[in-house]
Formats: sequence, C-alpha cells, structure tokens
Amino acid sequence: MHNWLMAILFFLPAGVANAAPVVANKIPFVNRWDTPLDFGQSWHKKRLLGGNKTWRGVFTGTLLAGLTGFLLAPIVSNTETRLEVVLLSMLMGFGALFGDAVESFFKRQRGVPAGQSWFPFDQIDYIIGGLVFVAPFSEISIKMLGLIFVTYFALHLIVAYCAYLMGLKDKPI
Repeated sequence: MHNWLMAILFFLPAGVANAAPVVANKIPFVNRWDTPLDFGQSWHKKRLLGGNKTWRGVFTGTLLAGLTGFLLAPIVSNTETRLEVVLLSMLMGFGALFGDAVESFFKRQRGVPAGQSWFPFDQIDYIIGGLVFVAPFSEISIKMLGLIFVTYFALHLIVAYCAYLMGLKDKPI
C-alpha cells in the first residue's frame, strides 16, 4: 500500500494540473480569459489544438500544480527543499498540460472534434507528458512508473465521471 500512496502523492501535482482547466473555466472573471493556445491557427485546414486548450488552462494548471507541491513537500520529500518540490511540481504540471496539448494536435489532425473522447489517448496524454518533463530531475523506478500510470489512468476515468455528474464536464469520459 505504501507504494500506491507514494505514486498517488508523487504525481498528484500533474493530476491537479490536468483537472484545473475544467475548474478554471467555471470561475467567474477567470473564465473570460479564453485565449486559445494556438491563437486560432490551423494546419492543413484543421485547428492546431482547438478552442478548448487555453492559456488560462496552462497558467492555472501549472500554478495549482506548484501549490499542490508546496502543500505536499513536507510529506513527500526529505531531501529536496520546499522550493525544489514546488518547481518540480510546476514542471510536472506543465508537462501534463503539454502532453494534453500534443495529444490535441493529433486529435484535431485525425478529425476528432473538440470535446469528443479519443480513448485511451485522452486518459494517458497528461501522464506521459508529466512523466517526461520530470524524468530528467527525478529517479523513478519502473515499478513506480507502472503504479503511476495504472493509478492515474483509473483516477482519470473516475474523476472525469464525477466531474460529469457535478456538471463540470459535458460528457462522462
């Protein structure tokens, strides 16, 4: 059980970053900042990323990942300083959002409409992105990678369904 808990806590900043854009879209005043990451640009007559990937999402997700790291630092680290944990958490959160944006590019180019699920890529993009961005700065065993991947794949499905039930998302997956 200890390893599962460590996997959850270690990758929690990326999970928070991945969920943050959906929540930020519901906050008055914040939701007005809807500038798309691709600034409306297209490639091969298809949007690069689509209107759902915004600078608001990247900013709030990265910031909340850092805040999550700040709160978790005393629990998850006995060697890094709190600042190091916060910076690593922000990098992981940004990586998760970057992975989501890369997946959106391929999704758009394949003709999958924005907001429509592209299973299982919608569920793993942020995991891969977060892990890739943090890998050069953290020693993660293969076992821990597997635990993170399986845990956060399942958590993504559960959280997405709960967000749907709460009216935060239009579709359950």
